[in-house]
This record gives sequence, structure tokens and C-alpha cells, in this order.
Amino acid sequence: MRVLKMAALLLVLPTLAQAADEKDQIVTDRPDFVESSNVVGKGRFQLETSVALERDQTNGIRQRTYSTPTLLRFGISDTMEARIETDGRMRSVTDDLQSGSRQTQNGYADVSLGVKWHVADAQGARPSMAVLGHVDLDSGSGPFRAAGKGGSLRLAAEWELPDDFGLGVMPGLAWQHNDNGERYTSGIFGIVLGKEWSERCRTFVEYSAPRIARGRDGGSLTTVDIGGSYLLTDMVQVDTALSRGLNRNTPDWSWTVGLSIKF
Repeated sequence: MRVLKMAALLLVLPTLAQAADEKDQIVTDRPDFVESSNVVGKGRFQLETSVALERDQTNGIRQRTYSTPTLLRFGISDTMEARIETDGRMRSVTDDLQSGSRQTQNGYADVSLGVKWHVADAQGARPSMAVLGHVDLDSGSGPFRAAGKGGSLRLAAEWELPDDFGLGVMPGLAWQHNDNGERYTSGIFGIVLGKEWSERCRTFVEYSAPRIARGRDGGSLTTVDIGGSYLLTDMVQVDTALSRGLNRNTPDWSWTVGLSIKF
């Protein structure tokens, strides 16, 4: 079955390449944390999927979390898209290094529904900009389900710099629930510097803070990330990224590899 799936994908790739043109080239929201200001275009569909691993060790407890982050994007108009996002299938393995005991949990992550609105093209010193709004549903399996529904509002801004560099910034706010079920507001921030080495190859370095919060609400999460992407065709991208946690609230390391296809 896996061989048949791979053969089907190889047959589809040339067709996608012929159907695309430079203007319609795929632009993804992964693997960096900062979102793109682009939308997929009216009537278009884009799949961005991946596998990811997080590793953390604190106070004699080692934890590994496996997930399958996936984003589905549907073009409502040339400036707006609908989005469905989830970390997908989850597996958490926790080892107590002192006692030697192990606990394994399996399930599915919550689902988030959202929209992205491209509000401005780049012009002079003005960046290309988009506004993203999401509603997070407490819909996952027990071990991975949030304490309640939440949401977020973010602004993605991108500047084109000399020598094929690009700068992206994404501030935002999120509404979530802590472990006691109390609602709180947290900040979001990310800044990424990217470099296009060719029409198909891009790398980046990034600072991300997906959660800026007080200690009683779980504290802040901060990472430094590096990664890159490569276009197999104008409609198909592969990518990878590695993240290092910058404080004890954040997993020590995380790694992802992904595949994105535009239809």
C-alpha cells in the first residue's frame, strides 16, 4: 500500500508542475513559526502536513512527544482564506529516570478553525500584511485536550530586503485556559530572517514566542529556530526545521519535517 501511494504521488508531481506558473508558486506557512502574509488564492486548496518530535528533560523526567501537525487552507477569495489546523495524531512517552517507570499516552490534538485576510501588498517601506484569526476548539483526546475553548489574533508583516533576504514579524494575542480552567490572555511574537538561495531553496533563522504569559498561567514559551524549504515543483514543497528551547517551560529540542502541496 505504501508503494502504491508513493507511485501515485510521483505520477501526480509532474502534473502539478505543468499546471503551475511562477505567479501561482506555492507559499507556505511552515516550517517557521511566523506566518506568511500570502493567501492561497480564490478556489485553491493547500495541504501542509508534517511529522514532529519534541524532547524535554526536567527534574529527572524525560518526555518525548510525537505529532503530525497539519494545516488545510481553502481560498475564499484572492485576499481571504479559511483554515483548519491541528497537531493531529499525538503520542507522548514519559520516563521517570529515577524509578525507571514509563507512561505512554496516545490520542489526537485539538482542532483550530480560522481565517487569514491579506490586507496590504508591499509598497515602498510598507510591508506585505495579513491578519489571522483563529478559534481553538477543545476537541482533542483527553490527555491532549485543552482546558477550554480559546482563540488568537495575529498580524503577519513581511519585508523584502536586498540580496534576496526577507524579514517577517508576527505579533499577536491569544485567549486560553490554564490548568485550573481559568481564562487568561497571553502574548504572541515571532521574528524571522530568511534567505532565498535560488528560486527553489530558502533557509531561515528565527526567534519565536508562541506564548508570553505569567508563571501561574504556565509561563512563557520561547525558542530559536533554524530550517529551510525546497520546491520539488512550483506546487510541491518539502521542508525541515530544528528548534532549541530558551527556558525551562519550553521543550529542550523539537524537530519537524514536512510536505506541502497546492491544488
